[in-house]
Amino acid sequence: MSTSNAGPGNGKLKLAFIGGGTMAEAIIAGVVSRGVADGDSIVVGEPVLRRREYLSGRYGTRAVADNHSAIDGADIVVIAVKPQQLPEVLEELSGKLNASQSLLSIVAGASMGSISEGANHAAVIRVMPNTPAQVGMGMTVWTASPEVPEAHREAAGEMFDSLGIATYVAEEKYLDMSTALSASGPAYVFLFLESLIDAGVYMGLPREMAQTLALQTIEGSAALARESARHPAELRNMVTSPGGTTAEALLALEDAGFRAAVMNAVIAAHEKAMELG
Repeated sequence: MSTSNAGPGNGKLKLAFIGGGTMAEAIIAGVVSRGVADGDSIVVGEPVLRRREYLSGRYGTRAVADNHSAIDGADIVVIAVKPQQLPEVLEELSGKLNASQSLLSIVAGASMGSISEGANHAAVIRVMPNTPAQVGMGMTVWTASPEVPEAHREAAGEMFDSLGIATYVAEEKYLDMSTALSASGPAYVFLFLESLIDAGVYMGLPREMAQTLALQTIEGSAALARESARHPAELRNMVTSPGGTTAEALLALEDAGFRAAVMNAVIAAHEKAMELG
C-alpha cells in the first residue's frame, strides 16, 4: 500500500470513505465546497453502482466497489456505514491501514476502543454529526485518540467546520451524550414540526400555509435564541401574556407531560447509544 504525503499543509488532503450514504455525501459536499479537499482527492468505497455514479458525477470523486482500493493512499479514512455493518468493515480494514493514516468513524455508539481494536489501528477520530450538515447547518461533536497526528486533527477540524458548527471534546463520554441530543435531535424537531403543521390543518389552514408558518416559526425562534443569548425561559415569558392564548397552550403542554417526555426521550437515546457502544 502506498503512503501519501498529501495533507492540509499543501491543500491536497486525501480522503477515503467507506460507504457513500447520506452523511458521507454531506461531508463530501462540505469539504469540496469549502476547499478543504478537492473532489479528485476523494475516493468512495460504495457497493451500489448507481450511488457511485451519482457521487462521481456530482462531486468529481472517484468511486469504487472495493474498499481496499479506496483507502490506498488516503490520509484519513472515513467509516460511514450503518452500525450493523461496522464489524464486517473493521475486519476488512484490519491490518490494511498504515501508520501515516487516521481512521475516522461517524458510526453512532461505536467507541474508539472498539474501532481501534477491530481495525487494529491506534489513530482513531470519533465524530457525531447530524443531518442538517446536508445544508451546512450541522452540529458536529468529535474527539481523537492521542495517536492522531496534529495535521490530521487540524484537517478534521476544517472538515467539520465545513458542515456547520463543530465542537472538539477531550472526553469520549460526551459523544454518546451528543448522539442523544444533537444527532438524534433533528428527529425530535421534525416530529414537533409535523405536529404543528397537522394542528394547523386541523384548524382549517391549507397544508402549504401551515407548513410555511411552522417552519418559519421554528427557524426564527432558534435564530432569536442564538442571537439574543437569553435563557429560553426568558424568551418564552416574552411571548406569554397573562391569561392569554400562549399561557393556555403551555398549560396544555404541561398537562400532557411535554417537558418530561422530551427529557425522557433524550435520556432513552443516550442509554441506547451506551448500549450500542
